[in-house]
Amino acid sequence: MVVGRRGRRPAGSGVPLTFEVIAETLRERIRSGGLRPGDALPTQAVLMREFGAASLTVQKAMALLKQEGWAVSRPGKGAFVAHHDHPDDADDLDSPDATAPVGGTTARVDALQRALAEAAQQIADLRGRVEALESGSGKRGH
Repeated sequence: MVVGRRGRRPAGSGVPLTFEVIAETLRERIRSGGLRPGDALPTQAVLMREFGAASLTVQKAMALLKQEGWAVSRPGKGAFVAHHDHPDDADDLDSPDATAPVGGTTARVDALQRALAEAAQQIADLRGRVEALESGSGKRGH
């Protein structure tokens, strides 16, 4: 698989980018119990060394985990596996016993991707109809 400049991949390639690999590796560590609720996640420097990744790549992975509800930030302390045991963790998940996302953002993204695919198909169908009408009307005028 050839990855283009700046970590871009060809559209529709299905090969995860480095930040996605980092995020999935951390998710799997959480699922397997290697990282438990409240545990500190590896620092940016550690993840950069482990994956040979740039700072921005690691930041994108962490942002994804936070967006999905797998991790929370504590200013001045770092990023931690999400849980609801500490009342001062206002940015943790809503469910007290949840350690993994329950749909949420991921489900919304999946639904939007399906809707986008359907809309693209409808546009392609309409474009075909318009082209058929335009080519039909051009012949009638002669």
